[in-house]
Amino acid sequence: MYPSLTPPRQVKIGDAAAFAGITPRAIRHYHEIGLLPEPERGGDGRRRYGYDDMTRLLWIRKMADAGISLDDMRAAFGEARDEAGDEALDQAPDIESVLSRLEKTLTAQEAATKRRRAAVQRLQVVGSPLGLLSELVTDRLSHLPPGALRPSDLDALLVTERIFGPLGAAIQAGTFIVLATHPDLRAEEDRLEAAEAALDDGVEPDDPRVEELAVQRCAHQMALNQAIEAAGLDAAEEKIFEIYDADLKGEEGTEMSAATAITKMPYDFSPARMRCVELAGRLFGEALADAHSADS
Repeated sequence: MYPSLTPPRQVKIGDAAAFAGITPRAIRHYHEIGLLPEPERGGDGRRRYGYDDMTRLLWIRKMADAGISLDDMRAAFGEARDEAGDEALDQAPDIESVLSRLEKTLTAQEAATKRRRAAVQRLQVVGSPLGLLSELVTDRLSHLPPGALRPSDLDALLVTERIFGPLGAAIQAGTFIVLATHPDLRAEEDRLEAAEAALDDGVEPDDPRVEELAVQRCAHQMALNQAIEAAGLDAAEEKIFEIYDADLKGEEGTEMSAATAITKMPYDFSPARMRCVELAGRLFGEALADAHSADS
């Protein structure tokens, strides 16, 4: 005796989900949003699904696999199939606009996948979190020996890239190249950072140490600039400006302006330390202006 191969006239939701390759929860959601008409319930109060329900579920699954959203399915196919029954899908209204949006979405997804693959490859080559930064930054620092960059250096580059984009971080990378290759400048950087960190809330903004440290920080920044120029890193920065085109800018997709981003990145600086930072920045700007005037 061969087992009967007679198909059921209707099936329960679990069997419908298993056949369509989805979950009962997904089917219930389709009912809730009007994508799949809710069938009548049997004598036991459970939904029963017939042939038309199953074909609708299969089409939904195919469209989902193609990347078409549930809203687009409902807008492009739902009404047409409700009105026209089994008419061909290509007769549904708005299908061209749906497919056009889908094509744009897939193009964006492909670009995102390309960027992710490039980041993974950089991670494999670099072997450190540096590979997660943009290619512009990674390429500029990849020649440094392992361990030359500190975690705090990478943190600073990460923040700069978020605020000012890859170009800003790539320019800042010149400073970290100098610090990694000039032990005396690195030692002075460490000393200044420790002294600035000591400007806690117990120090008044007009404390003489604030102005003294600002002057020292300015002198250190000028020394860093001189080392950057002596190493030819400033010429490399000019080339970076030349190659940084609109396409590369688009890869990072910043969602806010630099001015806005700065106000959202917290630094637990005391008023005294903030005054030191601001004063050092002003002194450095004046020193650069004087240096340029002397050169001209």
